[in-house]
Amino acid sequence: MRAATAVVLSLLAASPALAASGDWRADARRDDIRRLERLDEAWDAALSQARGEGHGRELRALGALVDPRAALARPQPTPGGYRCRTVKLGSPGSGPSYVAYGWFRCRVALTPGGDLVLEKTTGSQRQAGNLYPEASRRLVFLGAVAWGTGEGRARYGRDADRDQVGVFERIGAGRYRLVLPWPRQESKLDILELRR
Repeated sequence: MRAATAVVLSLLAASPALAASGDWRADARRDDIRRLERLDEAWDAALSQARGEGHGRELRALGALVDPRAALARPQPTPGGYRCRTVKLGSPGSGPSYVAYGWFRCRVALTPGGDLVLEKTTGSQRQAGNLYPEASRRLVFLGAVAWGTGEGRARYGRDADRDQVGVFERIGAGRYRLVLPWPRQESKLDILELRR
């Protein structure tokens, strides 16, 4: 009995504090709902700025990853480990309008309650949060980002500066993206690419 209790407690500790309801809007902050409503504007602004500053060749090389219309049906990822990398587009200030980072590790888990949880497990900026059913071609992500290697997992709803909202889409066989419009730091649009 003690072993079973320990397993349940470890699963609860590993999952986000917020269990996903059926409707992401019920769990989201009002300003995060507005950020997601402005997703098309973020795509346009970020891509225009990156192209205007000479990054057209790099964007073309990324293909479907940076095509706002690339989402395919069946966006639910299979639980397990993934390679992942972040691409930052646009700059809210004087920073670079295009940055592509190297590959790190991510994982998708299915909680005992049936929630899909996405977590970037390595790197200095690590997202973690729930994936909510939303449409035939996308899920909605509500999560938060931890900064630095010494921090534990950040949780949505505890700190508005760390909270993130985005859409999770399948863009190929074993290939997914998490698109985060208007992140609070460094860019106009962040894309977390995941590959099996």
